[in-house]
Amino acid sequence: MITYDYYRIFYFVAQYHSFTKAAEILKNNQPNITRCMNNLESELGCKLFIRSHQGVTLTAEGEKVYERVAVAYEQLRTVEEELTLERSLESGLITIGASETALRLMLLSRLEHFHTRYPHVRLRISNHSTPQAIQALENGLVDFAVVTSPVEIRKPLHKIPIFPFQEILIGGSKYASLSAEPHHLGELSEYPFISLAKDTGTRELYAEYFLNHNLAFHPDMEAATTDQILPMVEYNLGIGFYPEELARDALKSRTVCRIPLIEEAPKREICLIINPRQHQNAAAKELIEELLERV
Repeated sequence: MITYDYYRIFYFVAQYHSFTKAAEILKNNQPNITRCMNNLESELGCKLFIRSHQGVTLTAEGEKVYERVAVAYEQLRTVEEELTLERSLESGLITIGASETALRLMLLSRLEHFHTRYPHVRLRISNHSTPQAIQALENGLVDFAVVTSPVEIRKPLHKIPIFPFQEILIGGSKYASLSAEPHHLGELSEYPFISLAKDTGTRELYAEYFLNHNLAFHPDMEAATTDQILPMVEYNLGIGFYPEELARDALKSRTVCRIPLIEEAPKREICLIINPRQHQNAAAKELIEELLERV
């Protein structure tokens, strides 16, 4: 059976028209190179080289073999080089399914640090709701997902909390009087609430939160994304829950105010979701390790 090594040696002999030069390149010895080429000619049943004192030239059969071997070898060498670059993190692609809040609250800063260290690794980020990001991971469309709780997953997916955060109730200037003292949730039932739409984890979280305090949660206005809630509050369309960290600038500029609650708002987490059965390239593994380092 003809081995890959025979064709590799043939490629270099044909490239340099010399058994001696091929031996140097391959860090081998000339007798061994000659023996391998004799074996290859024997296996193929034809002469591949015309030997002379000036070196070697290819026969017609040798030219035909070289045309195919050269293409195959160059492709293999390209793959080897790409894999070497990926292992050294000089190349590679990471695909991430991320919810908007997770992206803005934590992931972007971590990606900035990672990109500074590995500028040649490409990042492809899909902005999903939490259920959509998990579905993308289940379908093998992303390497991993970074989403906000509550999170429902099925085996073999694995959830790892990596960053806790708190949401607060905020209102615009029209509701500034509510910031003076803590309120029970029930006292705020007459005010319009802004929330995400149904079938989102955030909406379900607050529906359960109100239900635990014997209240129904019926938002007057629905936002498509968390990002939309802040401007809607600033324009006095209602009051709503929003990540405290992301509201900091608006609170400082007093375009919104914090409405203190007697009932503590639910604690939330940003979670890393991985599929242990899914192969990860070197770049994705490195980024996952970085995300877990600060847990």
